[in-house]
Amino acid sequence: MSEHLYLGQQLLDQFGSQCIKTQELERVPFEHDWRGRTAAKALAVAIPQTLEEVQALVRWCHHHDVNIVPQGGNTGLCGGSVPSPRIAHPQLILSLSRLKHIRQLDLDNDTLTVEAGCTLQEIQELAEQHDRLFPLSLASEGSCQIGGNLSTNAGGVQVLRYGSMRALTLGLEVVLPDGKLWNGLRGLRKDNTGYDLKQVFIGAEGTLGIITAATLKLFPQPLKQAVTWIALESPQNALQLFHALRAKLGEQISSFELIGRKPLALALKHIPGARDPLPEVHPWQVLVQIDGLDHSECADLLNALLTEQDLIRDALVAQNESQGKAMWALREHLSEAQRIEGPSLKHDISLPMSAIPTFIEQAQIKLEEAHPGISIVCFGHLGDGNLHYNIFPAEAVTTAQELEQREGERISRIILDLVAQLGGSFSAEHGVGQFKVAELARYRDPVELGLMRQLKAAWDPKGIMNPGKIFDLP
Repeated sequence: MSEHLYLGQQLLDQFGSQCIKTQELERVPFEHDWRGRTAAKALAVAIPQTLEEVQALVRWCHHHDVNIVPQGGNTGLCGGSVPSPRIAHPQLILSLSRLKHIRQLDLDNDTLTVEAGCTLQEIQELAEQHDRLFPLSLASEGSCQIGGNLSTNAGGVQVLRYGSMRALTLGLEVVLPDGKLWNGLRGLRKDNTGYDLKQVFIGAEGTLGIITAATLKLFPQPLKQAVTWIALESPQNALQLFHALRAKLGEQISSFELIGRKPLALALKHIPGARDPLPEVHPWQVLVQIDGLDHSECADLLNALLTEQDLIRDALVAQNESQGKAMWALREHLSEAQRIEGPSLKHDISLPMSAIPTFIEQAQIKLEEAHPGISIVCFGHLGDGNLHYNIFPAEAVTTAQELEQREGERISRIILDLVAQLGGSFSAEHGVGQFKVAELARYRDPVELGLMRQLKAAWDPKGIMNPGKIFDLP
């Protein structure tokens, strides 16, 4: 009997078929990443229902030297939640999808403690039922799970006002690589008692432990909210508009999204019912959400800006909630429209806001000189410096793997070298996973990378937690 079969049978015998899935048809949905770029056979898929089961599974893996791949909704873009095909040693996928209990809702403290398998949408809806807001907002919110959001330090469209998951989290519960439990579920906004351990696990992509629950911050629901779609000539004009609005509104701006013409055109082409909010074609547009203003107050503000500065080509302020939702639906479907169009090279980059216009201009020149005929799709969260900068090749390809092999290295090197020169990061909110390991080694300071490796070696000495992610294999 092979090692995989032997270990798989042991898992079944100890934990039962309700928890352990070993058949190929049961495993396949968990083994493939969302973008279809990678897949590898797992020893089995474990779907525990309780914290105690998670601990028992981790202890079993620690004893048998079985690698663990924690998995939430499997909506990540860097292959961080699926097995690595480069690893021959058995890999167990541990899905948190059944850990869905609401542990505590403390309205007086404005906190919510939930288990890792709750979807982001479920948390948003629960907060709304109690007249509260949990502000993390992602296109995948119906299927992504809060444990995965924490493990990748998800950001989304409202980081500008509320911050990423690091800022939205007060406490964590984590199963450590040997099965011990760290209970740090504190609802404290001030706690200067040594190292802030939760921040080490947030963004660690399951390489240091398994997040099983979290205490999250809640906020008041905005009494008024305005959504507006604004056309501009250039990213520089968008940056100027952002600063003009910030000068008048301060922290009331919750979202400021930059959208190029190409991604908008793809959404209008592929998304049923999608309509351009403005009657004419414009090269750039921003989608802005402002808390504390209604639509008439927002319109007055934009009219005042029109008389003060020559930045805005056209604008539409949503007159009601459904019109605002239609604008947001366009933004949220940009990634889906690209997927329908075909394989593209995706770059989730972060830059100082001041460098964004320079990057967009210089990257286009460099790419079009080196690769005539390519198509550039640029959009993102201008207010926090995060761009999604994606490239369609001049010649059609059938798979993402083919595109990566043929064009990926040369195109990505142009983009990421420029990002580094301008003081940016190759990964803004999607993490490193298994697809960006080489970039981390290339662009991070060796001292910083060494500190990360020391931390990994100290906390996970057997190296069983999500191997092949973030770091090169030993």
